[in-house]
Amino acid sequence: MTAPSTYGLSTQARNLQWLLTDLVEEVPGVNSVAVVSSDGLLLLSSDPGGASATAAPGQDPARPKGPRGASADLATIVSGLGSLTTGAAALMEYGEVKQTMVAMEHGSVFVMAISDGSLLGVHATPDCDMGVVAYHMALFVGRAGHVLTPEVRSELRQSMENTP
Repeated sequence: MTAPSTYGLSTQARNLQWLLTDLVEEVPGVNSVAVVSSDGLLLLSSDPGGASATAAPGQDPARPKGPRGASADLATIVSGLGSLTTGAAALMEYGEVKQTMVAMEHGSVFVMAISDGSLLGVHATPDCDMGVVAYHMALFVGRAGHVLTPEVRSELRQSMENTP
């Protein structure tokens, strides 16, 4: 995983980056993670430079392990799924969306709401333990929800824009 520089970042922003790194490195089957603001902007990513992802061991090298291998693509998918499910929940009058999961032949995408309207998105392998992924996402959301203030969101956006 490539992490943006933490130089000059607040303690809260560095802690969020650490939590994201921990999610990717410690949860089996997680390929990439993105935190997207309520207006669809990428705040944090396991691939902040947008570099192409490589195939997992034993996987067809022609098939990238992430959505086109770029953090911006995962952020777009997360934002779109969040918007779609929020609209569906409103039409059905079922309240706020807490989590969305899409299982595909070659992977899964999970989206979980964070208290400030931001979204946590995870792209995982098809054989991941969905319960374990959801549990660790809930831990991240619980820890990040009170930290994602407007100031920290602005700082993270700036950090992502400055990442080569």
